[in-house]
Amino acid sequence: MMKRILLLAFIALPVFLSAQAGNGANEGLPTWAITCTKTGESTYDLLFRAELKEGFVVYSQHINPDIIGPLPAVFGFDTIPGIEVDKEIAETGKEVSEHEDPMWDNAVIKKFIGTASFTASIKSSLPDPVVSGWFEYMTCNDQACWPDRIYFKVHLAGNTAQICTIPCDLDTTSSKGPAEGGGLCKQYLLPDVDLKNPVNSCGAPATEVPTSLWGIFILGFLGGLVALLTPCVFPMIPLTVSFFTKGGDDRAKGIRNALTYGAFILGIYLLFSLPFHILGGADPEIFNKMSTDPILNVVFFLIFIVFAISFFGFFEITLPSSWVNRMDQNASRFGGVIGIFFMAFTLALVSFSCTGPILGSLLAGALTADGGAWKLTAGMGGFGMALALPFALFAMFPAWLNNLPRSGGWLNSVKVVLGFVEVAAAVKFYSLADMVQHWNTMPYELFLGIWILCGLGIVLYLLGLVRFPHDSPIKKISPARWGFIVFFSALTVYMCTGYRFDEKQETFKEPKLLSGILPPVGYSWIHPKECPQDLECYHDLCDGMEVARNTGKPIMIDFTGYGCANCRKMEQSVWGAPGVLELIRDKYVLVSLYVDDRTKLPEAEQHLFTSSSGVKKLIVTEGDRWTALENETFHKLSQPWYVLLSPDGKLLNAPTGTGEDPFSIPEFKAFLECGLDGMEKLK
Repeated sequence: MMKRILLLAFIALPVFLSAQAGNGANEGLPTWAITCTKTGESTYDLLFRAELKEGFVVYSQHINPDIIGPLPAVFGFDTIPGIEVDKEIAETGKEVSEHEDPMWDNAVIKKFIGTASFTASIKSSLPDPVVSGWFEYMTCNDQACWPDRIYFKVHLAGNTAQICTIPCDLDTTSSKGPAEGGGLCKQYLLPDVDLKNPVNSCGAPATEVPTSLWGIFILGFLGGLVALLTPCVFPMIPLTVSFFTKGGDDRAKGIRNALTYGAFILGIYLLFSLPFHILGGADPEIFNKMSTDPILNVVFFLIFIVFAISFFGFFEITLPSSWVNRMDQNASRFGGVIGIFFMAFTLALVSFSCTGPILGSLLAGALTADGGAWKLTAGMGGFGMALALPFALFAMFPAWLNNLPRSGGWLNSVKVVLGFVEVAAAVKFYSLADMVQHWNTMPYELFLGIWILCGLGIVLYLLGLVRFPHDSPIKKISPARWGFIVFFSALTVYMCTGYRFDEKQETFKEPKLLSGILPPVGYSWIHPKECPQDLECYHDLCDGMEVARNTGKPIMIDFTGYGCANCRKMEQSVWGAPGVLELIRDKYVLVSLYVDDRTKLPEAEQHLFTSSSGVKKLIVTEGDRWTALENETFHKLSQPWYVLLSPDGKLLNAPTGTGEDPFSIPEFKAFLECGLDGMEKLK
């Protein structure tokens, strides 16, 4: 099942994203109608009927979960007292097709053409029974697929039906949010916040430090260099370069073809990021949602564990051989520039078992609100550049091939070390889901312990004390291997310093180089702390405003997130500094609002909010509230973002936040002092 989901996502996601985000978002979706027929004294048939566009199909409910296939039709009915729905949903169509479908690796797929009908049998003795729920389906033509979800609400006796894009009950509720009658702290657009004219004009600048795309590019480039040293890619270098340089009479053409080959490799990896630009334009919050979504992070955790086991040599992840064979055949058939393109694409497919985990790390790490798709593009560009350069350089200087080390057991050692790195990365993803959901199963001390074991495992493996399948016997430890042993030994010892006890804060003393990577030291089984630096803080704006009114202190709003690395850096490196800690603790009421908090609001408080720009958004969780507040009032979606308010909600000075690096201590201290000066002006 997991194999099917992963491969389906790999095939369909770029097409789905571009289709959903563009102007033609509904071009492939069918037209649905719902009708009800009374079949007995207390029984009804509910018919869902789709009129399909020409060339499109809708798939059956019954798709084998173990094959590489489309998403099946799925129906979900809300539990309503007095109403029973038969679990078996009948399905028919104008034309039913069930054959080996080349689009889905020749799996036998059942689909409907022209029309698709699904009938649910319902029993109810209520005088005016109402049924509600949702259904999901996928429609495809020979080029693209559109998954879709539709909500419905049907009055059975009156045969009236609603079809909604969100739950139908929410669609009819007030879209103004909880502001009316809820007080200032319940509003998403704070009326006394004037971003252009704060009370005071001093302090830190109101713009963020620009995101360092070059830093992401370099990380991607380093990832590409690591990928070059894996068994899937390294042996391909001399073979491919020899192909371009053979026939020495036309050496210039060979070099030109090799450069074209390298350019196509770079272009292919850059193309992978294109759908995310389309997606980000459709919903600016999408990257924050994706990077902090607990389900997605648990999925990443499981995928990375699978990648790690593969790197350890217990099995190999490969894409379907039919894909590789098709690309290889196209490369041979077309020749010229088109053939070179298919050669480059074949390399991307063949090397997937080694490059996939590294690209997965890049994808998961780049999808954040701060930088979003451009970070991903920069990282993919760096990765593609690192893979492309050797083919171009060795084609221009073929004598360099003689200096390349020979393939051998060291290539497998690279994979095994990467396997330990994948385990460490998997723990990071699980930790984020754990904090967002408040499971408290991956606290600071356990997270750090697993990372220490990973570092120790690498050292023992490089020393030859731990063996994995496909390992060659170690006859002698080379100087390069000794260098890595020393590096990982030092890193492991450094991580062990994270168990030191800080008597002043009564908690662990976090290693500074790992700040933002490890969970907060307060997220602990042994020394739990509610707030950073053992400060007193509030997680609801209403609570903070009430304390501010009672004490006369200004409010420091900290828009933060459990998955925000820069937030942890600020809390560790800047908040705890002398002069800053005292200002936050003694002069301000600290309100930390976690935009990725998935704690659900009471049902009575869940609602549909329409922003000032007309965008509708469901407010279901605590994090939804604070995201809406940050976006609507301060026009920001990145974290950390710091706002200083008077107790009655006036903006004291320009809000500010950080990019790749935390503020310097003097900058942040000046920002806080400026807010206090603004309070004096108000008095």
